[in-house]
Amino acid sequence: MVEKYRHLNKNIRKGQILFVGSSLMEHFPINEILVNRGLDLAIYNRGISGYTIPELLESMDEQIFDLEPSVIFINIGTNDISRPEETEEDLQRDYKEVLRQIKEKLFSTKVYMMAYYPVNPAMAQEIQAWPEAAEAAKLRKERLPRANDVVKKLAAEFGYEFIDVNEGLCDEKGELRRELSTDGIHMWPEAYEIIFDNMKDYLLKTVEK
Repeated sequence: MVEKYRHLNKNIRKGQILFVGSSLMEHFPINEILVNRGLDLAIYNRGISGYTIPELLESMDEQIFDLEPSVIFINIGTNDISRPEETEEDLQRDYKEVLRQIKEKLFSTKVYMMAYYPVNPAMAQEIQAWPEAAEAAKLRKERLPRANDVVKKLAAEFGYEFIDVNEGLCDEKGELRRELSTDGIHMWPEAYEIIFDNMKDYLLKTVEK
């Protein structure tokens, strides 16, 4: 994917909106949603499935800097907090380095740091989309509140905006609704329609200036 993005970036329109992150961002069908709703926004999606923050740090040019975006929506770190060896300090250190580089190279870019999406551990256990899926979902659910606190504090530190666009995704237990999920972790397009409705105002702000 990094090589693919390197080639795609040769023809991009710089200064547009960027979505960046791991699979939960890569799977966001943003351009289909925009077309279906008749919205004329240029949004590039540079998510990569399975990516962790250290991996993003190795491909900042292809996923971020080559595009010189005016606005960034970032959702990265869910794979990191799904690993037993990952600590809160690791998450803070690595995410902070991503933001430091963005602030240094894209000083005037508006950055929205997205809250992590909910999961459904029971569904992940049933489906077992990959061998470690159940454990990943369990760890992720346990760590989500603290991880979101880390992201929120980093947003304040760098002068960026933390946004939670998850309203409507959760069931009565606070877990990802089964009908919206493919495997307890990833989501169907219907879930992204809900997310889009929640983040639409932030997107439209970018073209009102």
